[in-house]
Amino acid sequence: MTDGTTPEGAGWFADLAPDDLDGASAAIDAGSAAQPHDWPRLAVEAGYVDTVEEYYERLHAATIHAARTEARRRSLAGDQQLIHAIRAVDDCARTANELSERLAEWAGGRFDLDASGLELARQLAFREPAGSAEARIVSLADRVVDLADERDALREYVEREAPRVAPNLAAIAGPVLAARLIALAGGLEPLAKKPSGTVQVLGAEDALFAHLRGRAPSPKHGVIFTHEYVRGTAADRRGSAARALAGKLAIAARVDHYSGERKPEIEAELEARMLRIRERGS
Repeated sequence: MTDGTTPEGAGWFADLAPDDLDGASAAIDAGSAAQPHDWPRLAVEAGYVDTVEEYYERLHAATIHAARTEARRRSLAGDQQLIHAIRAVDDCARTANELSERLAEWAGGRFDLDASGLELARQLAFREPAGSAEARIVSLADRVVDLADERDALREYVEREAPRVAPNLAAIAGPVLAARLIALAGGLEPLAKKPSGTVQVLGAEDALFAHLRGRAPSPKHGVIFTHEYVRGTAADRRGSAARALAGKLAIAARVDHYSGERKPEIEAELEARMLRIRERGS
């Protein structure tokens, strides 16, 4: 294997210090060879290692280092940051809701407050507790408020970042739904490689598996139901709306991943298509 700067047959280890993992990883990643060679023997002859066993040890260390470096780089990519953020939004919302229910049950018998949910938590968080039980109730209310505020801050982050990471997808779906689609697919690249039919039912996996087992009808949509084009369309035309939206979302994801160029015409085509669907039969 050669990295393109060493003579054919010199190997990825040419001119490398034995402890240079970064250089070894880069050489292996970029290397190629027209035909196989006896790399362990060449490495010994070149003085890179003393034995064949040591060659394989260094090769193993270099490839593991390369994999870890790439995994770290990938985890910092914009779409992965969106995935973490939108999942954190949902985690904060779910936890805040569960704790607010517990708070309402606990505080209901101790305070005369005409409120529920987050509103109740906000009222209780600013009370001066009387006794140890009330101190815990007020403290719990404060945590609920903090979680709700963190949820809102995370959502604002998603709304800022999604248009930068996936401008066309965010423009059509809205930043939050775009982030959810990316998270459900596992990243922008996997989403870009999915057919529109799969995009249409992302988030409806349980219903889809039930259908495949013969226990339920085929789902018409997954998480894209939250989009106004689907939710706001009459039930008898909702399937057509979902297909039209999913088709443009799939195209938008591909454009975002492969070029990143903003294409407003995708939105215009979808708007025209939705107008025809909604006018059908009216």
